[in-house]
Amino acid sequence: MIDLTINGKAVSVEPGTTILKAAQQMNIKIPTLCYNDDLPAWASCGICVVKNVDPRTGRARMARACCTECTPGMNIVTSDLELTKARRTVLELILSNHPQDCLQCSRSGQCELQSLAQDFGLRAAPRFQQILKNQPVDDSYEEIVFDRDKCINCGRCVEACQQMQNVWALEYTNRGDKTVIGPVAGSDLAHSPCIRCGQCAAHCPTGAITTRNPIEKIFEKTADPELTAVASIAPSVRAALGEEFGMPAGTLTTGKIYTALRMLGFKYVFDTNFAADLTIMEEGTELVTRLTKGGALPMFTSCCPGWVDYAEKYYQDFLPNLSSAKSPQQMQGAVTKTYWAEQAGLKADKIYHVSVMPCTAKLYESRRNDDMKSSGAPDVDTVITTRELASLIRQAGIDFVNLEDTEADNPIGPYTGAGTIFGATGGVMEAAVRTAYKLVTGNELGDVNYTAVRGLEGVKKAEVDLNGTKVRLCVIHQMSNVDAVINEIRQAAAEGKERPYDFIEVMACRGGCVTGGGQPYGHCDDLRVKRAAALYTDDATHEIRRSHENPLITKIYDEYFGQPNSEKAHHLLHTHYTARDLYRD
Repeated sequence: MIDLTINGKAVSVEPGTTILKAAQQMNIKIPTLCYNDDLPAWASCGICVVKNVDPRTGRARMARACCTECTPGMNIVTSDLELTKARRTVLELILSNHPQDCLQCSRSGQCELQSLAQDFGLRAAPRFQQILKNQPVDDSYEEIVFDRDKCINCGRCVEACQQMQNVWALEYTNRGDKTVIGPVAGSDLAHSPCIRCGQCAAHCPTGAITTRNPIEKIFEKTADPELTAVASIAPSVRAALGEEFGMPAGTLTTGKIYTALRMLGFKYVFDTNFAADLTIMEEGTELVTRLTKGGALPMFTSCCPGWVDYAEKYYQDFLPNLSSAKSPQQMQGAVTKTYWAEQAGLKADKIYHVSVMPCTAKLYESRRNDDMKSSGAPDVDTVITTRELASLIRQAGIDFVNLEDTEADNPIGPYTGAGTIFGATGGVMEAAVRTAYKLVTGNELGDVNYTAVRGLEGVKKAEVDLNGTKVRLCVIHQMSNVDAVINEIRQAAAEGKERPYDFIEVMACRGGCVTGGGQPYGHCDDLRVKRAAALYTDDATHEIRRSHENPLITKIYDEYFGQPNSEKAHHLLHTHYTARDLYRD
């Protein structure tokens, strides 16, 4: 252990601990702006500057707390008049290059720069002349908007894009005060390798990278008497939305969300967890068919649109290996506008279907190809994120915290425990194992808690015995972890060795959908653990925890699809993939 002093108090920390982390252990807050727990510290902004004071001479050296490791005998001062003035000056310089239109900014009230300016009382006239970059807004993508004038060059988006996601759509151009961040050579996002995962927006401390906000359109559509407004929510939305209203991280708010959506004007409220159960039936059957009758192996899951986008651009030789099953969002859209529409006596084009998702790439997915119009109309009309649902609720004046719980509408709302864990990394795999075991052996898996695929390890490996057939599993989350697994598969094939895996789950975002690009801000592993725990709690408290035991899933096959992977199921619930140019949308 390393012994040091912070603000006159002794503390012992593990070797490699930074001053920032040591101070946090003592509940001392050092202000930061460029720092984020998910990303390597690189001391860009200087807000976290502290003093290391020599107790013998009184001389002090400045250090940036986020990246300076503790050493024995350090005597750290985290706040005094000189440090306060230095931090204020840094903030004033940043603000001199930043627009002052906070009221019109989508991050107002949730902007880290704005919060620091308030903390330091920057309310007087600025000391420095304001010089803006006057760069055009990049709105070339429908999902993500990049306003470079609001960029403070903290580099968090670049680190998230390059180091976390291995996408490299964002980088630095020029030097000094001419530095700008964006796609290479001043291009736009639509002509970059961007996969729309939204991790740049999730990690941006200001309003430089945000998602579009279609809430006015939703108010108009739900009020249209010619339309029947329908909403469905994704698994991880229920584990995060409460944070937007001051509830503890990991609070399950499923019933409150159903109630709020009805108050917003949606006539019917369904749950995408139902379609997650449906996905398991289709994808699980597809896996068993490939294992027993032949087909491209290993099979990759296809629920994550960021991963699908990445595969279509980077791993085109592996496209036959992707499951042809649509994601739960698109299956929900298809059954809403076909199976349910027929029961309700409605036409597909008269149903306005809004999908609430944790993911910025889901909007792209809803229009990815013509398979997403299997009902004859767009199966999903509008996709909003968890953050945008919170905006809708606030605008409508709904007291979310004190809402009563209600239930989802039948017959495409009720779900099993397997359906809800889709939102956490390993959840799709665990749900699939519960059903694949039944499909192959005819028996139920004894312990449905398949914990081998849970947790935040970047690549998780396991093996399940299906009545003598060993199925090798791999779970990957965070795109930067995919290359190593793909290379392992390629190398085994090149050397004539047995394939290392049979079934692989990939989620683009670290932790899975619980910290997707559209979830409440503040991504870190602590949040991931708490949100995932909420989903596992939801699973554990369900009486039915296997997708194939959902009586409404059984009903939809009996009445409509016949059996999993039937011709009708393939028409409505499956899709195809296309090799795409890396630098063209």
